[in-house]
Amino acid sequence: MFKRKLSALQYPNSDSLNANDEQQFRKVIVWLEENKIKKYKADKRAISDVNSSNWKNSFEQYKRDVLCPVKPNLTIEELDWFLNFALDIEYLKNKSKYEQHSLAVIKSASIPNVVADNPLDCLDFGGDDFKNGVDCIAKMLKISPHPNPLVTLKACSKLICSRLNPESIKNPNDFIIKGTPFPYEDAIKGYNLGDPILSKAAKSLRLLYIQNLRDLQTQCNESIVFVQNMTANPKTDTKLGKVGK
Repeated sequence: MFKRKLSALQYPNSDSLNANDEQQFRKVIVWLEENKIKKYKADKRAISDVNSSNWKNSFEQYKRDVLCPVKPNLTIEELDWFLNFALDIEYLKNKSKYEQHSLAVIKSASIPNVVADNPLDCLDFGGDDFKNGVDCIAKMLKISPHPNPLVTLKACSKLICSRLNPESIKNPNDFIIKGTPFPYEDAIKGYNLGDPILSKAAKSLRLLYIQNLRDLQTQCNESIVFVQNMTANPKTDTKLGKVGK
């Protein structure tokens, strides 16, 4: 499971390592310290003697020195942490070399420089001009602005697509919701949150949730009817029927 990381670090026995073998585990840790991590000076590496009876105590001290957070006796987790630590050191040591092969550099080199004709592609969606423009549109449509201008823009788009499309403008009476307003403040109980504004918001969210469920039920019913029309009334050719032997 550590083959790719060991190969990246050029460990000599990456194909045959058994992380659950105590001796192999110790040898990997020592190799990482001597060749990649180099926390201690060569004459101060108490973990170098993999056959020492005091190796585990030396290893725990080594973990504390390199700030390894893994608890004792979790061999797989310990090895994974030290491999990642060594890879980080290796990357920082040769950062400029590896950045030449990063995904961003490869993409920038392979993507042609295309001049977009669509002016929307040149917009700065995080700039003040964009935010002010979206707020202006929302004000015209009488939509409460959201702190995130993209959310406000999505609300404006939803209203325009549903109420200001050519069909709606041509036949507005077909799209204007008619009926008596639902007295949700009195009808929905159990939402006394101690603040009248929060209570109204909670009741409104519940109504929206119920509306979503109704839309889902309608779609399910339409799917059932469609399938029934396909399967419940099959056309048969009685001439192909056969009675008796």
